[in-house]
Amino acid sequence: MARVVFTPNLQRHVPAPPAQVSGATVRAVLESVFAANPAARGYVFDEHGKLRKHMAVYVNGQAVQDRRGLSDPVDESSEIYVMQALSGG
Repeated sequence: MARVVFTPNLQRHVPAPPAQVSGATVRAVLESVFAANPAARGYVFDEHGKLRKHMAVYVNGQAVQDRRGLSDPVDESSEIYVMQALSGG
């Protein structure tokens, strides 16, 4: 099963423990996690189910290519990291 990790900075705002779930795409994996944690879903996705602009998702150390549909493939050994995109000077 893919491993989903929410960074400690994100967890300061919403409880989101690591999870192990199955799915063929980033979207499918995250939807499985959020089915059990709707508060985290509302923080990561907007009201239309799209990744919020201030969020970043990485699969095995690579930023997802499809931020809109989250159709990037994952497999059973994938590690998915969800974090806030930080900016500043």
